[in-house]
Amino acid sequence: MTFEDFERTVRVEFPDITEEQLGRFRDMEGLYREWNSRINVISRKDIDGFYAHHVLHSLAIASYWRRSAIVAPSLPASSSPVNLSPSSVIPSAAKESVSVSPFSVLDVGTGGGFPGIPLAVMYPQMRFTLCDSVGKKTLVAGEVASALGLKNVTIVNARAESLPDKYDFVVSRAVTTLENFYPWVKDKFLGSIFYLKGGDVNAEISQLMRRFRLKKGSVRTWRIDNWLTEEYFQEKFVIQIEKDYLCGPIAENI
Repeated sequence: MTFEDFERTVRVEFPDITEEQLGRFRDMEGLYREWNSRINVISRKDIDGFYAHHVLHSLAIASYWRRSAIVAPSLPASSSPVNLSPSSVIPSAAKESVSVSPFSVLDVGTGGGFPGIPLAVMYPQMRFTLCDSVGKKTLVAGEVASALGLKNVTIVNARAESLPDKYDFVVSRAVTTLENFYPWVKDKFLGSIFYLKGGDVNAEISQLMRRFRLKKGSVRTWRIDNWLTEEYFQEKFVIQIEKDYLCGPIAENI
C-alpha cells in the first residue's frame, strides 16, 4: 500500500483529518525505514506493508472509537478537549477530571510505537504514554515521536505493572494472550482496554472472563474488516474490555 492509497482510505473514514496530520503520516514511513535499518522493530519482510499492516491496523482502534461514539473521530490541535459520548466509557467518578483535561491513554508493549504513535497523530488532544520493557524499542518510538513533533506522547522504558498512574484507556497490539495481559493493567485504567488481536478469540475471551470473573457483556469484539476489507484484516479484531459497566451499541457481545 502506497501513502496515496493510505490517504484515500483515511480521508473516507476520518473526513475531518487535517493536512498537518496527513503530513505526519506521510513522514512516518521514512522515519521508520531509517530507524529499522539500525534497530529492527518491524520485520524487514513486512516493512513494505508499513501503511496497511502497522498504521491502518493501529487506526482500527480509532475507527472503532468513531463508530462507537466513544470519542470524536479526529481532533485538530486547536480543537476542544475530547468529546464524551452520552454513554461515556469513563466512570462517573472520573468524568469531572476528564471534562477539564484530555483523555490519557497507556500503550502497553508499544514496541516501536504501535498502536500509540498513529493514534497520537490522529488524536493530538489526547495524552499517550507508550510503554515497553525493551529499551531499544522505546528508543525508536521516542525518536520517531520527536521527529514527528508529537507533544502528546511520553515514552517509558518499563514494565506496565511498575507504572504508578492510572489512565482512562489502555491500548495494545497482541503482545500476549488476554489472560496474561489483563493482570498487567487491571489496576491501571478507568475506562476500557482496546486490544488488537487476530484469530479465534472466543476461547481466549472465555478464559479471561472465567479467571477474572468479568461480568457478562464487559468484553466486546469488533471485526476490523468492517472497515478494512483486505484479506490481511480478516479474522482481526478490536477487543474492548470494559471496567465494570456497559456502553456502546455497535460491538458484538461475547
